[in-house]
Amino acid sequence: MLRAAGVGAGHEVVVPAFGNAEIAEAVTRAGAVPAFADIDPVTYCLDAAAVEAAVTPRTAALVVVHRFGRQADTGALGEVAARHGLLVLEHGESETPYDEPASRRERAAYLDARLKGVRTPAGGDGHTYQQYVVRVPGNGRPDRDAFARALRARGVDCRVPVRTPVHRLPGFRRCVSLPETERAADETLALPVEAALTKRDMHRIAAACNALGGLLQPA
Repeated sequence: MLRAAGVGAGHEVVVPAFGNAEIAEAVTRAGAVPAFADIDPVTYCLDAAAVEAAVTPRTAALVVVHRFGRQADTGALGEVAARHGLLVLEHGESETPYDEPASRRERAAYLDARLKGVRTPAGGDGHTYQQYVVRVPGNGRPDRDAFARALRARGVDCRVPVRTPVHRLPGFRRCVSLPETERAADETLALPVEAALTKRDMHRIAAACNALGGLLQPA
């Protein structure tokens, strides 16, 4: 799509660093250079003000990635693009197909009401909870990783959604300030909310999380 729009050598494309590298790789395959912008800490999608700050005379496009079942603010991002004459491409997460959003919302609501010691996700209109991502507050990555290991030892199939931001990966390393991206990579943890989980399973997940509150520093 970038090539078809004439984006290539000499151009920059604004992309998020919070996620996998496939978007940045697509930009480089088109011959352009990925320019990383910070995310909104609530949606984990590109922040419009950060995108505006990342625009240069060489910027030709931006790629909006919807994250965890939450939609990016396409209105605000579209306004930035219109001011600078940028092409806007939208991209959904490349994840395993997931079940009915209603089932996930029901399980997410259960966890929202019961979890303590972690920061639950802001729901918002249209959130499908492709992933139910909490924040484990503390002093950085070791706290989140210790929490995740302890949960797995209790039989909870949790996972770290983004361990290393793209701008820290070999081949894409940039000296750029992305504080919300870095913080999200250090603190986020995805808990299971798939439809196959029973009420007993959900109780076990909440109880396991709450029993580990001692691992956390006060929020």
